Amino acid sequence: MERWEWSEAALVALAVLSVMRVGLVRGHSEGDALYTLRRSLFDPDNVLQSWDPNLVNPCTWFHITCNQDGRVTRVDLGSSNLSGHLVPELGKLEHLQYLELYKNKIQGTIPVELGNLKNLISLDLYNNNISGVIPPALGKLKSLVFLQNADLPAWPEGLNPYMFDVYYEKPNIGRGKGCRSFIRLNDNQLTGPIPRELVGISTLKVVDVSNNNLCGTIPTTGPFEHIQLNNFENNPRLEGPELQGLATYDTNCS
Repeated sequence: MERWEWSEAALVALAVLSVMRVGLVRGHSEGDALYTLRRSLFDPDNVLQSWDPNLVNPCTWFHITCNQDGRVTRVDLGSSNLSGHLVPELGKLEHLQYLELYKNKIQGTIPVELGNLKNLISLDLYNNNISGVIPPALGKLKSLVFLQNADLPAWPEGLNPYMFDVYYEKPNIGRGKGCRSFIRLNDNQLTGPIPRELVGISTLKVVDVSNNNLCGTIPTTGPFEHIQLNNFENNPRLEGPELQGLATYDTNCS
């Protein structure tokens, strides 16, 4: 009888450990991805000091926000005096909605894996030293939506939404909801053409790639029809709006 009770207790303990193990693996998969980012960055102001890889998950780290399920939804590292490069592991943050790394000194290329962030709402990499091409995979970011509403969402008490470089305004459509998709990659060293895959993001209202070294022509179809031309300025090799059938989109890129 005692042996049976001990065996039952052992089975219960094993079951609990199994559940805990699953939680640890899930938590560390995101923590490991973010810690890989930390290792790739130079952080003279110790902004990332709290990013401890020994914790079960990164939800207690500064500049990281998680949802109720303990999944990472925000990385807020704008204006943090960081240098280094981005890492492919960022593509593993499958619940990420905001990737804010603007106004730093980040170099290297934009990882293709960012196209895996299907829940991403805001991608802000402007004012860095990022080079290389704009990955066509960013065209898969169909959730890239910036909400604006006359009724502001509820923010935690004492938290100012403007600290995240996010603003709200009334849409020009009465009391209905408006949405904007934002891709801000301006003031970097990006080259190559503007990927035509971005035309497939139906909610795209603002894209800013000014002050780079892009080439080719400016898309004129889909959402690009309404994007202001000054968002493409100061790209010496970028031609004007493309004329359908008269010039290829990658003209002047060789």
